[in-house]
Amino acid sequence: MRRAVFNRKGGVGKTSIACNLAAISAAQGYRTLLVDLDAQANSTHYLTGLTAGEAPSGIAEFYRLILDSGTPSKKARAEITPTRFVNLDLITATAELADLQPKLEAKHKINKLRKLLDVLDQGYERIYLDTPPALNFYSVSALIAADRCLIPFDCDSFAREALYGLLDDIDELREDHNEGLKVEGIVVNGFQPRAAVPQQLVEGLVAGGLPVIPMYLMHSVKMRESHQACLPLIHLDARHKLTEQFVALHDWLEAQA
Repeated sequence: MRRAVFNRKGGVGKTSIACNLAAISAAQGYRTLLVDLDAQANSTHYLTGLTAGEAPSGIAEFYRLILDSGTPSKKARAEITPTRFVNLDLITATAELADLQPKLEAKHKINKLRKLLDVLDQGYERIYLDTPPALNFYSVSALIAADRCLIPFDCDSFAREALYGLLDDIDELREDHNEGLKVEGIVVNGFQPRAAVPQQLVEGLVAGGLPVIPMYLMHSVKMRESHQACLPLIHLDARHKLTEQFVALHDWLEAQA
């Protein structure tokens, strides 16, 4: 199972959701891989404590090999970095991805990630893809390679308007490149149950027939602590309410798969 976490808007919790679901997956015994496709390398830092300048080349090395005309694509591999968490591995991102992007676009390498994951499927039961906050080469590659897509939603009125266009983009990509791609749902993130505006926004999405997942992730400073400690919530504080919400989300997704 390959799951991409995607939204064109930044700051909606893509990295938090991808990394915490991957960590829970690994903690529950699934052999799990997270692929960081964002040049900001936030997932890489979250799971390893390394910055984009310190981390192994990871996915950038794979794409460099693809661009090297002397390297057959079937021999190109991405370095896999074990994390300190049992069952959880990582393909790191670095800032070099930004420089590689125009070259990859010019040479039409949009399907190479899917071919890489076809090989890696043999070693992993769950693969999570953390994408950049844009519909660019890397996020499109992830959506072409994925079986499922999760869309974080941060209870912002502007995000709501953008959401409809985003779903249209995914529908078009599905039709053109990946008929098997399924939008698993919209993940409501940073929810404040006592605030009127978030409740109204989410109720509007549900009333509009959009696929809102029926458990919401609360706003909590614990998430910031988790990022600062480079410890996913399941390892930082397994009994915290937000951790329990992430576990409930993970288990709901597994039940639907």
